[in-house]
Amino acid sequence: MVDQKQSVVTPQRFAQGLTFEQYMSQIEKNVDKFRFNYDNTSVPENERAELKAIVAKPNGPKKLAVLGEDWCPDVYRGLPVLARLAEAAGIELRVFPRDQNLDIMNEYLKDGEFQSIPTAVFFTGDMDYIYHFIERPSKANDEMGKMRDLYAGRSREEAQPDVDAFQQGPIWASWRQATITEILHTLQERVS
Repeated sequence: MVDQKQSVVTPQRFAQGLTFEQYMSQIEKNVDKFRFNYDNTSVPENERAELKAIVAKPNGPKKLAVLGEDWCPDVYRGLPVLARLAEAAGIELRVFPRDQNLDIMNEYLKDGEFQSIPTAVFFTGDMDYIYHFIERPSKANDEMGKMRDLYAGRSREEAQPDVDAFQQGPIWASWRQATITEILHTLQERVS
């Protein structure tokens, strides 16, 4: 990863990103899945209060840059969660399509190698790096086999109805909530 103090995400570059609604208005795939995840995500009041307290600190997160693509299940689940989190906390969110912003993506590679998305980068108001979250929460990583099992011995087309049901069910919903909780806890550790 490049030294965070010399990030390509300058204030000017951040301002060029899309708001969540602008991103939604230009995507071509999975619009209904983005909306479903947005409509079915809320930040619990206790976590909302904790997020606002962190944001209020002088070195708290004020800006959030998210890299994603509309074809990716982790993005159509995770980006709406990040939008809700930003709304609840009062953080300015900008979305950057990954494939058009590889210079940003290459600063935040998963394990220094993979262009995993969504990648969410939290900055102070002065664009000082705080923390970045990649792809999905630990809970989802631990439970990913439950979704992969739906494909066992079946074509993508055969499995799709069961995958769609899974993505509207309680496990998927718990991954949305785990994203909020994991980010909150990490921000609490990083922001003094």
